[in-house]
Amino acid sequence: MSLSQTASAKRASFKMFVKRQVRTVHWMSGALSLVGMMLFAATGITLNHARDLTATPKIAEGEIILPADMTALLTDPVDTGADPSLPPAIAKHLKSETGFDAAGQPAEWTDFDVYVSLPRPGGDAWISIDRETGEVLFEKTSRGAVAYLNDLHKGRNTGFVWSLFLDLFALAAILFCGSGLWLLQMHSARRPSTWPLTITGFALPILLLLLFTHA
Repeated sequence: MSLSQTASAKRASFKMFVKRQVRTVHWMSGALSLVGMMLFAATGITLNHARDLTATPKIAEGEIILPADMTALLTDPVDTGADPSLPPAIAKHLKSETGFDAAGQPAEWTDFDVYVSLPRPGGDAWISIDRETGEVLFEKTSRGAVAYLNDLHKGRNTGFVWSLFLDLFALAAILFCGSGLWLLQMHSARRPSTWPLTITGFALPILLLLLFTHA
């Protein structure tokens, strides 16, 4: 075998290796991001029609009284230089009595009460404590499953773990699209409509924005 034939064989072998790796990346990233892409596509529709898919908020409220020893813990952190969140003992008691987890959450202190906002996906919640009497008022609002899924889409009030998942999902989706583009290039010679369709998919949203969306 001549040197040119050897070099040609090596190039062909390398191309096959690259093609196999790209296909592997494509199907693996597609498998990892499949559920996420379906969720984001579905919630893209619900977000686009959010005004038409409103639900009547469900509000649950209640009231309890803190034990006297816990009420005594409600000193103003602004004056003492302490952590502005609720004392751990009070937060633990509230979780056991109300189900609301206020541990480590920032609290708003006034001369009369302490207010803790507890936003969550698809709803809201809050706790208000009278610093003198220990009276606790709490309320939870739920805006339904659609609002919950929409907030998951936006990463709104979802916490660090979900935010990390969104980043990883986005990375998998980018790999899926990038490897898909590479595969399109590989097969474009045998499929003449590849690039016209790709360019159409790229140009169509830009044209719609320019023609029908006001700046």
